[in-house]
Amino acid sequence: MARVISLAVILGLVVVFGLLSLRVMSSFLLPLLLAAMLVVIFGPLHRWLRDRFAWPDWVAAVATTLFVLLLVLVPLVLLVVRAGGDAVAMLRSPTGLKLDPAVLDGLIASVNDATGFHITSEGVNAELRRLAEEWIGPIAAGTPIVLVKVLIGLIVTIFSFFYFLADGRRMLAAVTRLIPLDAHYQWQLLQEFEEVSRAVVSSTLLAAIVQAVLAGIGFYVAGLKGVFLLTLLTFFGALVPFVGAASVWGAASLYLLFFVKDTWSAAGLAAWGLLVVSTIDNVIKPIVLHGQSKLHPLLALLSVLGGVGALGPIGIFVGPIAVAFLQAALTMLQVELDTISRAPLAEGAPVGRAAGDAGVAQTALERVKSS
Repeated sequence: MARVISLAVILGLVVVFGLLSLRVMSSFLLPLLLAAMLVVIFGPLHRWLRDRFAWPDWVAAVATTLFVLLLVLVPLVLLVVRAGGDAVAMLRSPTGLKLDPAVLDGLIASVNDATGFHITSEGVNAELRRLAEEWIGPIAAGTPIVLVKVLIGLIVTIFSFFYFLADGRRMLAAVTRLIPLDAHYQWQLLQEFEEVSRAVVSSTLLAAIVQAVLAGIGFYVAGLKGVFLLTLLTFFGALVPFVGAASVWGAASLYLLFFVKDTWSAAGLAAWGLLVVSTIDNVIKPIVLHGQSKLHPLLALLSVLGGVGALGPIGIFVGPIAVAFLQAALTMLQVELDTISRAPLAEGAPVGRAAGDAGVAQTALERVKSS
C-alpha cells in the first residue's frame, strides 16, 4: 500500500512540475523546435566531421554551428544590403512614393458620383492620419520589444542547436529510458520526426523561392522599379503564414493603380499574383510533404493550414508533425491489437512474439544511441 501511495505522489509531482516547466519553457518552444529541425538537416554533416577527423562531439558541433551561421547569415546580409540599396534609390527618386493630388481628387469624385456621398480630400487625409495614429503608432512602439524577442529566440536557437549536436546522443538516451514505450516504437517516432522536419523545411523554402521568382517576373513585366527588393520581400512574406506573397504583389498592384496610374499593368500584376504566385504555394507544399513524409496531399495541406490557424506561425511545423505522429500511433495501435488477437491462437506464440519484439527493440535502441 505504501508503494502505491509513493507512486501516486511521484506521478503527482511529475504532473505538477511538468506543467510548470511547460509554462516556463513555452516561450522557447519555437526556437527549440527550429533547433531540433536544424539538427535533423545538418546532423549528417556533424557526424561526418566527427568521424572523418576523429573530433569530439563538441568540436564537430562548433564547426557545424559556424558553418550554418555562415551559410545563413552571409547570404542574408548580402541580400539585405542589395535590397536596402534599392529601397534608398526608390525613396530618393523624384517620382518615388508621392501620390499625384489629381489622382486622389479624381478617385474621390468617382466615389461621390457613384454613391452620392460628399467626401473631400481633407476628410480622407484626416481619416488616414487618424488610422495611422491608431494602428501604426502601437506597432512602432512595440517594434523594439518584437526585435528583442526575435534576437533572444535566435540566440536560443543557435545555442540549442549546438548543445543538441554536442550532447544529443546522451539527451536522446536519457529521454528514451524515461518514456514507457518500446524502443522500436520510439525509433519509429524519431524517424517520422526526421522525415516530416525535412519535408516541412524543404517545402516551405521551395514554395517561398518559387513564389518570389514568379512574383519577380511579374514585377519586371509590370515595369516596377526595385524588382530585387520586391522579390526579396515576397520571399520573406511567403515564409509567414497568412501574410504570404499577396501582401507584396497586392501592394505593388495598388501602387501601379493609384500612383503610376497604369490600370492595365495593375490588373495584370494582380491577376498574375492571384492566379499563379499565391496559388503555386498550395500546390508545392502538399506535393513535397506527400513525397517526403508519406502524408496524403490533402492531409499535408490541411495540417499546415490547420496548424497555423490553431497555433499561429509555429503551427506550420507542429501541424504536419502532429498528423504524422497520429498516423504512426495508429499504426502502432493496429500492430498491438493484431498481436493481442493472434495471441490465443497458438500455444507459445506470445513467447516467440515477445522475443522477436525484444530483439527489434534492442536493435532500434542501438541505432538511436549511435546516431
